[in-house]
Formats: sequence, structure tokens, C-alpha cells
Amino acid sequence: MIRNILLILLLSFVTAFAYAQRAGSGADQIASFADDLSWLPTEGDIFGLPVNVHGQTTYINQRYNAFNSPYQGQNSLSPNKSMSYTWSGTLFLGARLAENTDIYLNPEVVSGVPFSGLTGFGGFTNGEATRAQGAQAHFYSARAFLRQTINQEGSKVELANDANQISQIVSSNRFVITAGQFSTLDIFDDSRYAKDPRVQFMNWGNMTYLAYDYAADARGYSWGLAGEWYRDNWVFRASRMITPKLPNGRELNWQIFNAYGDQLEVERQHNIGDLPGKVSVLGYRNRMIMARYADATNYLIANNAQGTQAINNVRNNYQYKTGIGVNAEQALTKDMGVYMRAFTSDGHTETMAFAEADQSLSVGMGINGERWGRAKDTIGVSAMLNGLLANRRGYLQAGGISNFVGDTPYPYAGPAQTISYKPEQVSELYYNALLVQNVLLGLNYQHIINPAYNAARGPVNVLSFRVHAEF
Repeated sequence: MIRNILLILLLSFVTAFAYAQRAGSGADQIASFADDLSWLPTEGDIFGLPVNVHGQTTYINQRYNAFNSPYQGQNSLSPNKSMSYTWSGTLFLGARLAENTDIYLNPEVVSGVPFSGLTGFGGFTNGEATRAQGAQAHFYSARAFLRQTINQEGSKVELANDANQISQIVSSNRFVITAGQFSTLDIFDDSRYAKDPRVQFMNWGNMTYLAYDYAADARGYSWGLAGEWYRDNWVFRASRMITPKLPNGRELNWQIFNAYGDQLEVERQHNIGDLPGKVSVLGYRNRMIMARYADATNYLIANNAQGTQAINNVRNNYQYKTGIGVNAEQALTKDMGVYMRAFTSDGHTETMAFAEADQSLSVGMGINGERWGRAKDTIGVSAMLNGLLANRRGYLQAGGISNFVGDTPYPYAGPAQTISYKPEQVSELYYNALLVQNVLLGLNYQHIINPAYNAARGPVNVLSFRVHAEF
């Protein structure tokens, strides 16, 4: 309800501002509007306001063959041959209300069926799968935010026309404030090589740090306030975002002073020779009603409840969850670069909004095809290692089921049917080929050892293809 009211207010403000800025008769306005249509779908003016419109659509199809699985529980990946798919479409609408004030709206539609109802992996194989609810298409607002830029003295920086970015000249020393609905990952943990599952690596562990439990609804979006301070080659970022009412839920809790996700990030950009790179450090602190794994383990034992999701029975108090990580990347040549992400969370509480991981490490390389005459083609190679700390691991080994993982059958038949813990290992390889202008065809392969941290199951080999188009 509150979200819909805010969207209406934002749209009303844009409309009122547009008409206030355009002098003249109604006929002049209609003629001007008709003339302004010629800019679509790039960038131009409507009623005197700079605007842009972009869009994307992505189809991802994934498959694996049957794999070794001596036992399985409620949240196990199905051991049978399986197929999964997602399809998404997004419009990126932007308008410049004043010289340094922009508004952006992103209506989105998604359909799809994830593997095993989105269970059975620590690092899930498709970053789009969090938004899928089934074969029927679902429409929703992905983003609706205002961005204010406050320039200070410094050198000029050109920001090119792009999705959610009207072309702009800004200062290298500036403040940027973002308020409204967006993803925490829109602001934090940017990466040139591993960020967007629509065009780069698909696995969750390459979207961001897998152990970074950032505040979001089940689709990956939230509402909040973020600030960025650019000082030449330094960037300082901070934000507060609202959390879901229940862990991994779709409905958000608007009590931002009681339940929230805070994050701080410091980034330093550099050049080695003329090749760019950067290093950033990110920390977060969440507060909401969550289950503690120690309490859930005690409940399992006291009530002989192995094979059940006991975290639901002990979720009754506000808890804090914290974590910290480092991201580094470096171009090695003009067409090749490497990256590394490492993160650890405290491991005491259940997952609030992202993945089942307390520690994560990812390394990889991105290459474009310039050297073989296909400059728009890209290759990516990566390896990921995901782990659990003692409290979460102890809960699963005691027979508990978590949000996305848990192989203990119900009814429970002995210790051999809980997880045989080992860190989850993921290797990922992709190739994107430009078919025609702005349309990519991608092939992807993922090899997962110890899926959902259980050495008794797997390995799993996932083959994917992807079609991505944008304007």
C-alpha cells in the first residue's frame, strides 16, 4: 500500500514538473511531444525534460542429468534429470527533473521455474531465479528512485547514456544521494567482470559475495536511502535498507528503525600503467527478527524434530547479523582482467534475504574477443568456494532444514542421513557471442562439487544457454 502511494506521488510529480516547464498552448505541447518521439529508444527531451528509455529481455535455460544422491530431504536438489528456465523483461525509464536531479522507474515482468523450488545449492546457478514464481508472468515494480548529485570542485567526468543513467557531466568530487526503491547491489560491490547474471556469470556467487546477506525482498529489491561520496579515485558509500517481514519473504517491513540492513563500503580506484583496477572493502549489519542456529539445534534435540525446519520454531527475537569482505579487480591487458571476492559473516543467525553461506571466495577472469576479431564477444572463467561456520553447520548436521538447504529426510533414520559437511565448490565457464546488434547468445557450464555442503551428494553438472537483448 505505502509503495503504491509513493509510486503514484513520484509519477504525479514528474507529470506536474513536465507541464510546468513547458510554456505555450496545448497545441504546441502536442506538436512538441510528437517531434520528441523521434529520439526513441535512445535519449532526448519530452516537454523540456531530458529523458531516456532503455529495455532488456533475457531468457535462461538450464539443465542437468541425474546425479548421485543416496538420500534427500525437504530442501534437497532433485537428483533426477531436470530442466529450469527464467525469462525477464525490464523497462528503464528516466527523466531529469532539474540539472542534477533524476528520477528512474523500472517496471519488470518475470516468469520461470527454478530447480527444485530454489533449493539444494549454496550458490544457486541462476541469478534471475530469485524473481521467478512459476510459468505465469508476474509484473511488478523493480525500481522507483530519485537520484540527487551535488557537485564540488574537481575534474569533469562524463557519464554516458545508459539504463538508469541520463548522460551527464559531473565532477570527480561529488555527493550522490539515492532514495526510493532499488537493489542494494545497484550501489554496492560493483564489478567490471562479475556482476550481472543477464550478461556475465550466472551463479549467485558471481553476482556479489555469496556470504553478503544484503537487505532485500525475495526478488532482490528493497526501499531505502544510500549516499556516495566521490573523491577523485576514492569512493565512500553508506546506506540503510528495509528488510523483509520474514526471512527471504516478499513482503517488506517498513519499520526502518527496528528492522534494517546497514552497509558501508570504501573503494579505491587505481591504474597500473594505463590499466584500471580497484580494491574495495564492504561491511554490513542487519537487524530483524531471525532465528539463531544454536537455539534451533537445541529445539531439534529436545523435540526429536530432525528433518524439519526448526528455525521457524525459534524465530522470536530481534537479532544482529554482521559481515565484512574485500573485492579486488585488475585489468591485465586492454581486453582481459581478473577479479577476487572474499567475505565472511558471523554465522550465528539464519539467512535474512540472500544465500545459505557464511564464508565465500570467488576468483575469475573476463576476456573480450577483440584479439580474435569479435570485440563484442566475451568469455568468463571462475572458481568459487562457499562454506558454513560452526553454528549453521551444527544445525544441519543435527538434522535441521534451513531456508534453501538441508538433506535430512523426514522421518529421520539416523546420523548417516544428515549432511556430510564439506565446502561447496563451483566452477563456472561462459561464452557470449553477439548474434546481431544488441542481441547476445550465451553458453554456460557450471560444475558443482558438494552441492548444499554435502559430500554424500553430487557432483552436479549444469549446462545453460542464454539469449539477451537490450536497447
